[in-house]
Amino acid sequence: MAILNIVLVEPEIPQNTGNIARTCAVTGARLHLIKPLGFKIDDKKLKHAGLDYWQYLDITMYENLDDFFEKNKGDFFFFSTKAPNVHSDASYPDGAYLFFGKESKGLPEKLLFDNPKTTVRIPMMDEARSLNLSNSVAIAVYEVLRQWNYPELSCSGELREFKWSDANNT
Repeated sequence: MAILNIVLVEPEIPQNTGNIARTCAVTGARLHLIKPLGFKIDDKKLKHAGLDYWQYLDITMYENLDDFFEKNKGDFFFFSTKAPNVHSDASYPDGAYLFFGKESKGLPEKLLFDNPKTTVRIPMMDEARSLNLSNSVAIAVYEVLRQWNYPELSCSGELREFKWSDANNT
């Protein structure tokens, strides 16, 4: 089974983290939360955004970035509007960690500066400040999964009232 890790550094908005948790749950990605959080983990806004997907979530908490790096090794990719590289040009290996910063400031610039080859940007208009955090995570997760050919994910669905096999016969 391929493993994808999403790392949120000091997230501030519970609804964003809830939406990200749901994205992780439906894709099998692991979620890593680095304190301080801008909310309590039992915040009802967080739970509401994740709806009933919490039982599918693999989540780990850390006291700070140092605690995270002491406990985890691997290929780290840092998503930022300040990045020199485009996210879809990177090649993400199994076990990759995708880092996202807090909504108000992003990731620490020293972290970005120390990792220029793996600091990536989702392209957007110059006039735009940034994408919503949960949207950015979803874009990144699905780019990695696309590169991996969507391992262990269902890539087709069924209609409730009709059969797809009958669609071309009408």
